[in-house]
Amino acid sequence: MDLKFKYFEIYMKNSRGLQLFTCRWLPVSSPKAIVFLCHGYAMECSTFMRACGERLAIAGYAVFALDYEGHGRSGGVRCLINKFDDIVNDCEYFFKSICEFQEYKEKTKFLYGDSMGGTVCLLLHKRDPSFWDGAVLVAPMCKISDKLLKPIPIVMNILTRLEDIIPKWKIVPTNNIIDSAFKDRSKREAIRSNKLIYQDKPRLKTSMEMVRAGMSLGDSLHEVALPFIVLQGEKDTVIDPEISKALYEQARSVDKTIKLYIGMCHGITTGETDANITLVFEDIMAWLDKRASKTDYDSSKLNEFDNEK
Repeated sequence: MDLKFKYFEIYMKNSRGLQLFTCRWLPVSSPKAIVFLCHGYAMECSTFMRACGERLAIAGYAVFALDYEGHGRSGGVRCLINKFDDIVNDCEYFFKSICEFQEYKEKTKFLYGDSMGGTVCLLLHKRDPSFWDGAVLVAPMCKISDKLLKPIPIVMNILTRLEDIIPKWKIVPTNNIIDSAFKDRSKREAIRSNKLIYQDKPRLKTSMEMVRAGMSLGDSLHEVALPFIVLQGEKDTVIDPEISKALYEQARSVDKTIKLYIGMCHGITTGETDANITLVFEDIMAWLDKRASKTDYDSSKLNEFDNEK
């Protein structure tokens, strides 16, 4: 049987001495471009994002991913984010080290972020605006929703004093996100049985870091300048679809696309029916394929708005 792609797993050590799990899906021939995957909060790459990596590799893309500190197979306290910048630092180091390989130096470089991974992608772009050639943002967490109460200053002050004293405390109450994020029953059960996915309450320090990252990004959406496509389910109750609309409307990118899928929930690439997931990936592939070649790329002809699918 002919191989459609090659898969590799490699551990690397970060600047804080922790072992981080990385994986890659590579096409059998020279890749069209490179895609760097950023997974969501509590998730991991080798299993949860495997189908995404495989689809992209079969389509001709070299795909690289890592589990953040405390996530998946990487070292660290389970789902403890001491500093959101640590995640961004690790991703930047790993992704840019791949770009230094001779076979990838001239390739177009795309970021792909799912949920909180969208935050990571936009912070990477913010650090080095000219380095990345585009981003695929799936229900990105890039703003605190206006429909929710903004953190009350006095509460934030109290929690800020506590977060370094009891950073691991699982204090934050949450609804069952798996039930609301992943519509297809069989896929929900597969996620629940995945021991690499953190399914307990968020830790105090983690929650504070995520809130700060969301607030910071929300205040600087107008600085987003790279080409991007943002895709989200219209019935998403985990990340408010209004956030994706705000990103689309406020970003100064010349080439920007938004896709809102009627009837779909948060996990549009992982928790919907196979038919719906295929539909979303067809849009992702079409967007990437138009921009994979730097010589053929003309951003002035690639801007579109589609709010119904």
